[in-house]
Amino acid sequence: MWVSQAMSNSDGPIGVFDSGVGGLSVLRRIRTDLPHEELLYVADSGHAPYGNKPTEFVVRRSLAITAFLLEQGAKAVVVACNTATAAAIARLRAQFAVPIIGIEPAVKPAVAVTRSGVVGILATGNTVRSDKFAALLDQHVHRARVLVQPCPGLADCVEHGDLDGPRPRALLDSYLAPLLAEGADTLVLGCTHYPFLIPLIEQLAGPQVSVLDPSPAVARQLRRRLELAGRLTASQTKGGERYFTSGAGGPAARLASRLLMWPVRFEVLPEQVQQEGPMPVIEESPVLDMETGRVVVKSLTR
Repeated sequence: MWVSQAMSNSDGPIGVFDSGVGGLSVLRRIRTDLPHEELLYVADSGHAPYGNKPTEFVVRRSLAITAFLLEQGAKAVVVACNTATAAAIARLRAQFAVPIIGIEPAVKPAVAVTRSGVVGILATGNTVRSDKFAALLDQHVHRARVLVQPCPGLADCVEHGDLDGPRPRALLDSYLAPLLAEGADTLVLGCTHYPFLIPLIEQLAGPQVSVLDPSPAVARQLRRRLELAGRLTASQTKGGERYFTSGAGGPAARLASRLLMWPVRFEVLPEQVQQEGPMPVIEESPVLDMETGRVVVKSLTR
C-alpha cells in the first residue's frame, strides 16, 4: 500500500482530479469551504472524456494520477469525477493509505425533497452502467420513482467551453424532455461537468424544477475525513492552487479561468504520467432521429 509522505502533515495539499475541467466545480466548492487549504488539481484532458472509455482504462488513469498527487505530497485525494469514482474508488482505497473521497449522484437528498415523487438523474454512460450506481439506486427506488438519463456529448460541450450554445441546448432539450414529461421535479447532476450548465438547465427545465449539485456534499465529507485524521491545516492564510493537465496547457488555462472566474495557469504533467497505452474506445454518439425528433444514442466501436 502506498503511503503519502504528507499523511501526518496537516499542511500537505489536497489533491483533486477529473478527466477534464468538470472537477473544477468540486474544487471551487472546496476552496469556498476550506479556504486555507493548499489544492492540487489534475485535468486528464489528454484522455477526456472518461464517460466513453473502458473501465480498466479509467482505473489505470486514476491509479497513475493518484500516485502523482501523492508524489506531490497530497494528504488526501478527491476523485472529482463520477465515472472514475464508480470505476476506481475501491482500487484507489485499497492501494493508497490516505483519505480518498469520491463523488456520487445526490440521489438521497433528491428523494428527500421531491414533491412529485419523481427524480431525474443526468449522467454519463459509464456511470449509469456501473455496479456502484446500481447499488445506489437500489437504496432509494422504494422511496421515489427514479429516472436515469444518459447524456452523451454533454460533458464534451463543457470541455469545449460551450455552456449555452445551440449544441448543449439541443442535447439538454432532448435529455430533459422525457424526465419532465414523467413529472420529475428534481434533477440530480451525475457528472461534475454538469454544474457549469446549471443556468441553462434551469432555464430549460423551468423554475418548478430543483437542480442538485453534489459538490457541497463532497466538500463536507472531505472536511470530516480531514478532521478525523487530524489533518486540517492550522494555517490562517489563504490557500493556493496548482493545476496540471495531460493536454495542452494554454487552452485548459483559458477555459478554467473562465469557469472559475479567477486566473489559472496549467502545468503539463510529466511524460510518464501522461502516457497510456491505446485501448478500444466505445463511443456513444448522440444522433437526431428524424422520425421522432429525439436524440438517440448509437454505439460505435473503434
